Amino acid sequence: MSERLPETEWTRRKSLARLVAALGVEDIRWVGGCVRDTLLGYPVNDIDAATRHLPAAVIDRCKDAGIRTIPTGIDHGTVTAILEDGNVEITTLRRDVATDGRRATIAFSEEWKDDAARRDFTINALYAHPETLEISDYFGGLDDLAKRRVRFIGDAATRIREDHLRILRYFRFATRFGDSWDDEASDACSSLAPTLKGLSRERVGWEMQNLLVLPDPAATLARMRELGVLKEVLPESGAREVEQLATLIEAEKAAKIDPDAMRRMAALLPAIPPVAEAVSARLRLSRSQRDRLVCVARRDMRDGEHPQALAYEVGRDCAIDRLLLTHADPAPIREWEAPVFPLKGGEIVARGVGKGPEVARMLQRIEKRWVAEQFPPRERVEQMLDEELAAR
Repeated sequence: MSERLPETEWTRRKSLARLVAALGVEDIRWVGGCVRDTLLGYPVNDIDAATRHLPAAVIDRCKDAGIRTIPTGIDHGTVTAILEDGNVEITTLRRDVATDGRRATIAFSEEWKDDAARRDFTINALYAHPETLEISDYFGGLDDLAKRRVRFIGDAATRIREDHLRILRYFRFATRFGDSWDDEASDACSSLAPTLKGLSRERVGWEMQNLLVLPDPAATLARMRELGVLKEVLPESGAREVEQLATLIEAEKAAKIDPDAMRRMAALLPAIPPVAEAVSARLRLSRSQRDRLVCVARRDMRDGEHPQALAYEVGRDCAIDRLLLTHADPAPIREWEAPVFPLKGGEIVARGVGKGPEVARMLQRIEKRWVAEQFPPRERVEQMLDEELAAR
C-alpha cells in the first residue's frame, strides 16, 4: 500500500491549510480514521489531528489565526477547531502513565511514536504529513491494511487489560476492515471477556450499537458467542437469537432497508417485553430506544396479516421491524402515511350520548372497525356511528 496519502477533497480544503499554518506544518499530522479510510477509498466524515503543541498553545495559536476552538476534551489533550468545512479534533501527543482497564492516566509527549504506541490497532496508528502527505507507520499498519487484517499494537492481552472496551472495538473493526480473525486477538478477547462487566454500561451499549449498524455483523456476533464474549454483554442472546439476526439481515437486504441498530438489537433478544425492558435499563438506552425494543418484543406471527393496521397501531418504524422479524413483507407500509381517524367524541355527544366513558368506548369501537376495514372514507365512518347508536 502507498506510503503517501492520495490527495482528496478534504486534503485540499483551505480551512485545513489555515489550521496547519496556525500550528506549524511540522507540528501537526492527520491521524487515525481519516488516514485509514482515505487509503481504503472510503468516505471520510471526521478529521482528526495530532500535534506536539500543548492544548493551551493550540487554543492560543488558533485564536491568533482567527480560528475558534472548543476545549471538548481538554483534560485528555483534545481541542476542537471550528472550521467552515467541518470541525477538526486536535489532540496533543500522549503516552500512557497508568491504566486500569476503564480509563488511562496520560502524560503529554513530543514524540509521534509515543502517541502511536498507545493506540489500539495498527491500522489506526497511521499519521500523514499535512503538506507532503507522507505517511508515518510505526507498527506495520499499512501492511495490515493491504491484507485487510486487524491487529493489536503489541501484545493483544496487554492492550485489552489497558482498556477492556477494546474487546468490542476489535470485533467492530474486524467486521468493517478485516477479512479474517486474528488468532492472538481472538484468544485474548475470549480469556478476558469477563472484564467487560467492569465497564460503564453506556460504553458497552454504544459500542454494540456501532457494531450492529455495520452492513453485515451476523458472522461477528456468532463468533462473539463462540468465544464467550456475547454472553458478557447480552446474556439473553443464545444461538436462536444469533441466527435470528442473520435471518433479519437477509430480510433487510431483500427489502432494501437500511441497517438499524435497535432493530438488530431486538433480533438478538427473545420476544419477551420484560427482557427488552431489562436490557434497555442495563445498557442505559434512551427512552425512545427502550420503547422501540419493547414494541418489537411484542411481535407475533399475525403481524403480517394487516401491515397497515399494525403500522397504525404501533407506528411505522416498529411495524417495519416486526414485519421483517416475522418474515413478512414491509413494502405496503414503506411509504405509507397513517390517516387521521375522521371522528371526534364531540360528534357522538351531539348525537345524544352523554359525556363520559360511554363516548370513549363507542369511539374506540368505531375506530377499531375503521382500522379492520382498512381505513374507509368519512361516509363509512358515519354509517358505523349510526349502527353503534342504533345498537345502543
